[in-house]
Amino acid sequence: MPAVLHATAGQVLSITLNRPETLNALTPDQRDEIVQLLSEASETADVRAVVITGTGRGFCAGADLRGAATTDERGVGDVARTLRTGAQRLIAAVLDCEKPVIAAVNGTAAGLGAHLALACDLVLAAESARFIEVFVRRGLVPDGGGAYLLPRLIGPQRAKELMFLGDALTAADAERLGLVNRVVADGELEKTARAWADRLAAGPTRALALTKQLVNASLDTDRATAFAAEAAAQEINMTTADAQEGVRSFVERRNAVYRGL
Repeated sequence: MPAVLHATAGQVLSITLNRPETLNALTPDQRDEIVQLLSEASETADVRAVVITGTGRGFCAGADLRGAATTDERGVGDVARTLRTGAQRLIAAVLDCEKPVIAAVNGTAAGLGAHLALACDLVLAAESARFIEVFVRRGLVPDGGGAYLLPRLIGPQRAKELMFLGDALTAADAERLGLVNRVVADGELEKTARAWADRLAAGPTRALALTKQLVNASLDTDRATAFAAEAAAQEINMTTADAQEGVRSFVERRNAVYRGL
């Protein structure tokens, strides 16, 4: 079976990590395939929403370190280069995807796997899901954008608690902290993720893409820059067919039918 399953149905791209025997630990090939799929999703009109999930008991246990270079084999700059082209590139691909991305966290999400989930626009978690900042247990610094994502989601003190202690966070506690949008029964995860994705796929795709860009950039910009970006996004969006349909449907007192254009 392929290590990454993917299929498009009803304008929703489903990406499923498929190495359950390793709790879906990511190999470089898997990582690169996900990056490619997300890039293609941005470019493909027939894809209007994305769902990322895993098979078995794990969402993603992080990077598969088997076969990684040892300290003796590394040269100066190798580690930084590997991170830029590997884990960081994966997280950037999720953040930069022009279609809304849902994480359906079916089990353990550890290390890079946790950051893969948290980079998504919406996070659904099964009751059995766990989130673990596992790096400190191995004497490592968090990678995959963790020190960027977590403080923006839950503040620096909570982020430090998770990263310093490395304790497993239950789905319920992740929801309480604001890391998860909703916790559902294990048997309802796939159904709920599909329902959310279908709603997003039926929405104004370009408006959602611009909204995603504005929100993701908001914590890194001052008010004047954010307001200028908002005005520019409005200017761009008002040229789209979906925006015109939205206004027309309001005037005509009917439900809008968006085509993603």
